[in-house]
Order: sequence, then structure tokens, then C-alpha cells
Amino acid sequence: MVCFFVALYYNVIIGWSLFYFSQSFQQPLPWHECPLIKNDTSTYVVPECDKSSATTYYWYREALNISDSISEGGGLNWKMTVCLLIAWSMVCLAMIKGIQSSGKVMYFSSLFPYVVLICFLVRALLLKGSVDGIRHMFTPKLEIMLEAKVWREAATQVFFALGLGFGGVIAFSSYNKRDNNCHFDAVLVSFINFFTSVLATLVVFAVLGFKANIMSTKNSNRIVSLLGNGIERSLIPAHVNLTNVSQVSTEDYHQMVQAIRLGTGEQYQNLRLESCSIEDELNKAVQGTGLAFIAFTEAMTHFPASPFWSVMFFLMLVNLGLGSMFGTIEGILTPLIDTFKVRKEFLTGQSLARERSKRSGNYFVAMFDDYSATLPLLIVVVLENVAVAWVYGIDKFFEDLKDMLGFTPYRFYYYMWKYITPTLLLVLLCASFIQLAMAPPSYSAWIQEDAKEQTLPFPPWGVAVCISLVVMAVLPVPVVFLLRYFNVIDDGAAGGLAAVAYKKGRIIQEAARPGGEEEDDDTSLIRAKAPSEAPSPSPGNNIYRKPGGGGGGPEADAAPNGSYGIGYLMADMPDMPESDL
Repeated sequence: MVCFFVALYYNVIIGWSLFYFSQSFQQPLPWHECPLIKNDTSTYVVPECDKSSATTYYWYREALNISDSISEGGGLNWKMTVCLLIAWSMVCLAMIKGIQSSGKVMYFSSLFPYVVLICFLVRALLLKGSVDGIRHMFTPKLEIMLEAKVWREAATQVFFALGLGFGGVIAFSSYNKRDNNCHFDAVLVSFINFFTSVLATLVVFAVLGFKANIMSTKNSNRIVSLLGNGIERSLIPAHVNLTNVSQVSTEDYHQMVQAIRLGTGEQYQNLRLESCSIEDELNKAVQGTGLAFIAFTEAMTHFPASPFWSVMFFLMLVNLGLGSMFGTIEGILTPLIDTFKVRKEFLTGQSLARERSKRSGNYFVAMFDDYSATLPLLIVVVLENVAVAWVYGIDKFFEDLKDMLGFTPYRFYYYMWKYITPTLLLVLLCASFIQLAMAPPSYSAWIQEDAKEQTLPFPPWGVAVCISLVVMAVLPVPVVFLLRYFNVIDDGAAGGLAAVAYKKGRIIQEAARPGGEEEDDDTSLIRAKAPSEAPSPSPGNNIYRKPGGGGGGPEADAAPNGSYGIGYLMADMPDMPESDL
């Protein structure tokens, strides 16, 4: 259910990226400057854009055409509706053949972003002010380490980056061989994720440092124009040379602004000088979608050949989004197709996600991000940890790992999985509940008249939706547990058994053997609804049979593949069509 909710709003973000990608093939970029209004007597800048900035105006008004609050639906935004339809079509085409097609697409969608990030990093490091941004990145702020929100968001970032709690990792790994070294894979993925996070953060801070420098130069020119006309020369620090404003650093500008603010008093607001410190730029940029669609777009307008960099950047975002969507959709499709053979996720997703295509859609995206992913993911991961370490048993789990890996995992994992990790997660979960209880649900709204964001409380129905999202996201866990506990649903309810044999890379349905005759080969049993039907990929407790064991019969072995019964046998056959099942 968490995957379902995440997919609904995550694909909307891909749709936004597609819109910006399509608009990037222009010189100059459409968000390069504010639009003008012309009449018979005069020409003037659009007031909303004049009060904010060109990129902010383009995002909120041209792209989203956003309403003033979540209560004002405002009708469908046709541009975003079309982009959303294209995004869902791309996901559908990539997933239409399951792991065979999406796995090949992942090679490009996983590697291409690294090329773009490295190019952006090299380009950003050559720009003035980038070093200031990177220096700010490595300057610690220890006081925020005591905030529960910081740790909750850090945990959510880890869950999203590594795919924890979504089910997509489980779905993909079900196609591995039984003796696949999952320990090596986990360590490798963690290190790659760490490297990627550092690389992406370096790019972000370098670009924002450059943006802050651009703003300081722009405002230094404004200070020069106001000297003697609102600003006295005596207010400017002696070491600042305004004869060449391009040499004024961000720190020098910050000192000038502080001195002017103290010297002018109430008249300071009329000067319309902006603070251009790195910290202020980060505070404005990293809230919600502002980093990609406001801060980066503004910085790229100052790049040479800005359309090229814009195309590359938003193509990278589309690739990253699709890569994440593949794992998320796999976490939805695998249990549904295996159990019910459902093939309607595309239409359902497009219909339900249409709410995010309205003028108020950005507010619903923020709502789903905060209340259907962050907190429910934390709950799901806690339940997974407790289920494996305490319900299933950490000792039994270690034996399973030893059987698959060929060696016993480090004892360090034993104490982490059984004691330390669940304790820390429970503490974080409790702190998150306390913090949410103390602060009523709210969202950041764009007020058109003031041309700025304002924090507004959710209306009563919005609070009810927030609570419902949290409850519905985790509801399947206790419901399925109770249904299985009271034997309301049973693995054996799928029907009879159909015998199939694995021979030379093919899976062939066999006729039933008279008198219980069996052969000592790789024959497996896969559940089917009727003997005449093709075998169903629905998993069961005794899907596999392997030679050996006592009692004269084959020893039962639980399937490692949660989606297709003979998944690990097919792992070395990339050309094996799924229709042969």
C-alpha cells in the first residue's frame, strides 16, 4: 500500500520533469526573465513575477498555475495532465514484460545520471562562488541533531535511496539464484548509495553557491545605484570595493546588508535588498520541489549554453524518477499479478493521480509525501525488523543466510538486527508521533497576491485525509496477519497442483504421473486453479521439490521467488519469455 501511494505522487513529479524537459529546447529559456504586459500606454512586468523571481513565477504560475490553498481545486491543469499521461505510459511500456524489460531499461536509467552529475560538478566547480557553497556543506550544525524531524527525514532518505520497506527490493531479488551472495550485494549497494549521495550533494551546494554569488553581484549593483539616494556611503564597510562589484564576495555583500539594515532602520524594506547567504539560499531552495524547479533552473539560466544544461538536467530527473518507479511498481505488481492476475494498475494510477494534476495538485503531492510515505515507511520497517528478528527468529534467519551464503554472517549483524536497530527505530517512531501531535498538520501555500509562500493549516477534511493516509498505508499488515491467523485465507486455496519440469531452459507442463510415480530430476510443483489451466505464478509454501531427504520422497523447499515459482532457476536465462510460464 505504501508503494501504491508513493507511485501516485511520484509519477506526478516525473510529469513535472517532462514538462520542463519539453520547454528546455528554447533560447533563451522561458523562465529566463519575467513576462511583460503591454497596453496602449505602457509596458510593465507582471506584478507577481516582479515581487518574486522569474523562475519562481514560471514554476507556480506557468507550470502549475497553482491555487491559493488546497481547498481551491481550480480544475484540471491540462499541460500537467498530458505530462502525467505520458509519464504513466512510459512506466507501463517499461514494465509490460516485467523484470525482463524493466531490468534492461534500468541499465540506462541507472548509469546516465552519473554522467550528468559529473558533468554538472565539473562545470559548477569552474563557476565563482561554488567553493563557498561546498565549504558551507562541510560546516556542521550540531544543534539540529537534537531535532526528531531531522532524524525522521534522514531515515526516510535512507528508505527511499535503498528501497527499504517498499517491497521492490524483495520483488527484484526473488529472481536471483538461491546461492546469490546477498551480503556482498547489500554492502556494494550501500557504498554506491553513499558515493551517489555525496556526489549529488556536492553538485547541489556548488550550484547554490554560484547562485548566491550571482545574487550578491546583482544586489551589489543595486547598492551602487542607491548610494546617495537612500544609502549613505558611510554605511559601506571600508574593506568593500564597490568600483568592481564582480569582485565583491558573498560574505562582503552579507556584511554590507547587515550594516545597511542597522543604519536605515524602517526604511530598509523599501530598498528591496535580498540576503544572498548560502544558508538563506538553501532555506529557500530545498523546501519541497523548490530545489529542482526553482533554484537549479535559476542557476542554469546563468550557465553558458543554458538550454543544453537544462535538457541534460531534466532528462536526468526523468531517468532517476523512472528508475525509482520501476522498483515501486514492481512492489505493487508482484503480489497483485501473482495472486489475482490484475493488469489494471496503469488505468487506476492515471485516474487516481489525476487529482495531483489540478491547480491544487502540488499541495496533494506534499500531503502524500509527508503522510503516506515518511511515517508509514518507518512503521513498516519497524514491523519488518521485529517480524524477522523476533517472530521468525534471528537464529533461524542466520541459519538460512548460512545455507544460502555458505558462511555465517558477522555476529555484529545479530545484535544490530535484534536489539539496536529496532530500539532506535522505535525511539524515532515515538518521537515522530509526539512531534506530529504537538504540531497540527500544515502545508506551504503560494499566495498569488503577495507572491510568496505562507504556511497554512490543513482544513478539517485535509486533516482527516492525512490521518487516513497513515492508517491505510499500514492497514494491510494487521489485516493480512489476522486473516492468516484465523485461517480466513490459506495458501492452499489457490486450487490443485500442476507438475512442471525444468529442462534445457524451458518450463514444460507435464501430465500427472499415474500411481504417484516420480522421477529424480528438477521437477517442481506450481499451484494452478485447475489441471487444464496453465500453471499460475501464485506462490505457495511447497512450490519446489529437490532430490534427497528421507521418507523416500522429495524434500519440500520454500520458493525464494515471491512472484514466480521457478524464479531462481530462470536467473541465468535472460531471453526466457515469461509467456512460457
